[in-house]
Amino acid sequence: MAVARRFVRHPAVSAALSWLAARYIRLVWLTGRWRIENAATAEKLIADGRPFIACFWHGRMLMIPNAWKYDAPISILISHHRDGVFISRTLGHLGVGTIAGSSSRGGASALAGMVRALKRGEYMGITPDGPRGPRMRAAPGAAAAARLSGAVLLPVSYSASCRRVLSSWDRFVVPFPFTRGIVRIGQPIEVARNADEDALERARHRLETELISLTDALDTELGVDRIAPAAADSPAGPTAKSGAK
Repeated sequence: MAVARRFVRHPAVSAALSWLAARYIRLVWLTGRWRIENAATAEKLIADGRPFIACFWHGRMLMIPNAWKYDAPISILISHHRDGVFISRTLGHLGVGTIAGSSSRGGASALAGMVRALKRGEYMGITPDGPRGPRMRAAPGAAAAARLSGAVLLPVSYSASCRRVLSSWDRFVVPFPFTRGIVRIGQPIEVARNADEDALERARHRLETELISLTDALDTELGVDRIAPAAADSPAGPTAKSGAK
């Protein structure tokens, strides 16, 4: 097992696997019956020149890049961990940029990089429960970035009728080719530039609640099992074990 891990983590092998992962994501999108709901919400923000931070759970990251159909740059916050490097390479093959950092390593520099990008008129994506959880519990970083930049928070989620759910801390969802799938955009969440800590907490809690509700509704609509959030006081989870559900 240790030999296999070292092999997979070799730079050349990792680069090849990231290319294959991007091709798989494209395959799932092109062969499936996917639809994007409430796209007009994002389109209006872009037309009005309003920067936003697209927020989606770590376990629902895989298909989100395919929903970005706009002629505007977007980058996603990715951790410094070796898994983050793999994800960054995969996103690069899909035409999506990344900013390295997380709440546990490089958090301050990542926040500064996000704010700079947003002020340049770019758009950001963030997994508010990443990179290590607790699952489906929003950390305060997204709300803090929105306050500093003037951007709005935009909840996004997806589900698929045919999928594999990994036994990782985030219950990562991997849709199969030829599946039915929905990407749904929620309503923007405003965070005032003069928001105090109580207002930030309310924005964080609203984001968490909206994302849970959005994700539950999609799973129910597509006839798959709901994935429950971790307990609010759960410790950060380890990097994934492989498995399925």
